[in-house]
Amino acid sequence: MRSIVGVGLTILFLATTTPFARATTKGLSQIVTPDLQDEGDLSTSLQIQDKRIANPYELQAELGLTKWAEVAVFQGFDPNEEIFATEIGLLTKEPYLLSIGFTNWSPRQHVDPQPYVEAGYYLEHNKFIVGGIHAGYKNEAILGYAYDFNKQWRVQVDFQTGKENSSTIGFTWNITPDFQMNPAIYFANYHPDRIMGYVVFTYTFHFWGDKGKDKSPRDNDEKAAIPGLAK
Repeated sequence: MRSIVGVGLTILFLATTTPFARATTKGLSQIVTPDLQDEGDLSTSLQIQDKRIANPYELQAELGLTKWAEVAVFQGFDPNEEIFATEIGLLTKEPYLLSIGFTNWSPRQHVDPQPYVEAGYYLEHNKFIVGGIHAGYKNEAILGYAYDFNKQWRVQVDFQTGKENSSTIGFTWNITPDFQMNPAIYFANYHPDRIMGYVVFTYTFHFWGDKGKDKSPRDNDEKAAIPGLAK
């Protein structure tokens, strides 16, 4: 636990002292989204969530390799595990987006990669997402919607089929241009009156690419939470 607190304090310190980063949004809350991490951006996140959702304490690093490819790795602490994901953009020019990839690959926990395909229709304020993912022996649908009020505030909802998954509602707050938080509430599909909490803090460093690009709240990524790995 001390290491988790230390990482959290480090992220908060960076948020107020480092001028070379840009903020992103680590997913809606639960689902993969079709827009990619910007090229040369490295996002670092501290994720805390109800243990019924997934590993209760996780760190994440997500790197935009090119304009059409990104990779991500999660480090969970209870249990100790590494989770890998990647995404490739087939259509990357808004408003139409299309991406493929895999998520939730946990070799230590013997969880196979879960391939997915997703499409998005992204307008200035409204973002619509639909897709599918193959998880274990099942094919599951994923749906999402986000509304960007401005470059600082977003409200978002998402849903993934499967009894181990949830419906979620949350928001994203860009506290500074470089640092953001995303709290959400999960409603379990198998028990809709069971409410679970989730929050992620994200700081994004910019190493190469278009340094002057104007950022707004953004989806990620790889799965913000990893339902199904810790039940």
